Parts: sequence; C-alpha cells; structure tokens
Amino acid sequence: MLSPRKKISFLYPQPTPIDYLPTLSRELGVELYMKRDDLTPFGAGGNKLRKLEYLLYDALQQGATTLLTVGGAQTNHGRLTAAVAAKYGLKCVIVCIDDYPGEISANLLLDTIMDAEVVLKKNDGRDSSVQYAETVAAVNARHEAAGEVVYEIPVGGSNTIGMLGYYECAEEMTAQAKAMGLDDATVITGVGSMGTYLGLYCGLKNEGSPLSLTGIAISPFTEEKERRIIEIFNQAKQDYQFTISASRQDFHIETGYTRGAYNNPDPVVRSAIYRMARAEAIILDPCYTGKVFAGILDMLAEGKIHKGEKLIMLHTGGLPGIYTRHHRIEFEKELMDHVTIID
Repeated sequence: MLSPRKKISFLYPQPTPIDYLPTLSRELGVELYMKRDDLTPFGAGGNKLRKLEYLLYDALQQGATTLLTVGGAQTNHGRLTAAVAAKYGLKCVIVCIDDYPGEISANLLLDTIMDAEVVLKKNDGRDSSVQYAETVAAVNARHEAAGEVVYEIPVGGSNTIGMLGYYECAEEMTAQAKAMGLDDATVITGVGSMGTYLGLYCGLKNEGSPLSLTGIAISPFTEEKERRIIEIFNQAKQDYQFTISASRQDFHIETGYTRGAYNNPDPVVRSAIYRMARAEAIILDPCYTGKVFAGILDMLAEGKIHKGEKLIMLHTGGLPGIYTRHHRIEFEKELMDHVTIID
C-alpha cells in the first residue's frame, strides 16, 4: 500500500457503489456494472473530488487562500474546484482559454453560484499552453498583489498529487470486485487530462490487483498527450517509489472514439446517452461518459469486447454538461416530439 497519503476526507459515501446494470447486460450479452463516482455530493458531484482531496490538503499545508485552476468554459474540474473552495472557505479562480458561450449556464452557472471568478480569454490562435501560462501569471499576480496566497492546480487536477485519488479508487474497486466475484472484470474509464486513468493504472498495477483497465480517449490523443502520459507516470514512480515500470504500450487507451474533438455535439453519443437513460435510468454527459459508453458499444460491435465479459464502467459525473447551450440545442431538436403542447 502506498504510504503516507495525506488528504482532506470529504463526507461522501466511501466506497461509492458499483451497480449492476441488468437491462443493458441482457441486451448486450456482457455483465455490465457501473462505478458511481457521479454520486459524490458537493458541487453536483464527479470524479474530480477524489483528486481534490489530495490537492486541497497540499494547498492548505502551503497556507493557500485561493485555488486557481484552468480548463474550458464548461470545465467539470473547475466546478468542483469551486465547490471545495467554497466548502473550505477559500477563494477560487478558473482561467479558461475559451469564448464566452453566449449564456451563463451549466458548469459556468454553478461556478458563479459558488462564488468562483471565471476568467475567459478568447483564443488568439497561439499555442494554448502559452496563452494559459500568460493568463494564469497575470491573474496570479493580481491576486497575490491583493494579499492572497494562490495555489495553482493543473487542468483536471491531473498531476502526481491529484492522481492519488484514483490510486485509492483502484484499491477501493479491487476490494469491491473481490466481494462481488468480479476479479476478472475490466474497468473502463474516459481519458481526458489522464490523471484518473493514470491513478487507476498505478493503483491496480502497484497493488497487484487482478482487474484490467481500458481507457477511452474523449479528445484527440495528440503527440503532447503521448509525451505527457509517460512524463506523469515517471514522475509518480519517482515521487512514490512505485515498484512497477511502464512504457506507452502498457497503457491500453482506445483513441478511435473521440468523435473528432473535445466536448463536441455528436449524434452517436446522444444515442448512447438515450440508451443508458431509457434502459437503466442513469444519465450520462455528452463530453465524457456519453462518449465512453458510445465507445463501449462500438467496441462490442467491432469484437474488441467479447460476449460474456465483465465490465465496470467508471461514471465520472459531468451531468451539468447536458445543459451546455451547444449540447442542449441538439438534444432539443431530437427530443421535441416527446413534448405535447396543448393550447
């Protein structure tokens, strides 16, 4: 077991449940389960809270008064950073290289309800990492000049501190799976900023878990990500003295189901969302979990997943994303025939 691991323990159900999905299991010919990390209570819930337990502890140890993070205008991680900041009496700033989406809705609405400052900088076409660095430096300087102690959190909380939340989740799922007779199951998760996937990978491998792990990329897996995944792993191995080694080939990440872009409206993803909702009454989001389930359906059709396999899909939350304007408009077009209007 990795030790010591210092964190702020949130008051949410631990472990989060693994639910069996009987209707879809019968229809798809697999044993499909779902790890419900969407059921965490603060700020509308989601997987980033596991990372933030460790990041918040580190921030408080450094005397932080302000949490500053980055992401898109509708970042789930930003919303949950705002939530933990509110819960623990800190200020929160979310820096986004993104256009104003035309309305304050979905995650952006929740950010502001929880009193976060959201800084939207229009993309000027330069490398986004350069723009983020410049904007974060300017915002950081402004808050420090006002007497704040700023703690910077990377996109998705995905560094070697944040990934400890999913190292712990790997241990948690291993114990649950053993009790449920699912030792030979495959855990399937979305891969965005890679902290969740890498935390699970390191936790499963370093603790000798029998569970397998598959990632489904939810945005194009660029050369930068290919480099970054090895960089984070190697840094974590050094920081925590892991006994395992890994090369890029050891990380099973399916990169062919991104639907072309990050957080883009896609009819196949919406179809997968409808199927899950109408079979199991579980709501997925169009950016992460909807793409993951759509990827699972494609992998079944292509024979990458075989009949009879046991699958545990990680539900990482993200429900507010359904209410994002560009997604909501497409849902409304498809679902209007479900609405009867009587004058």
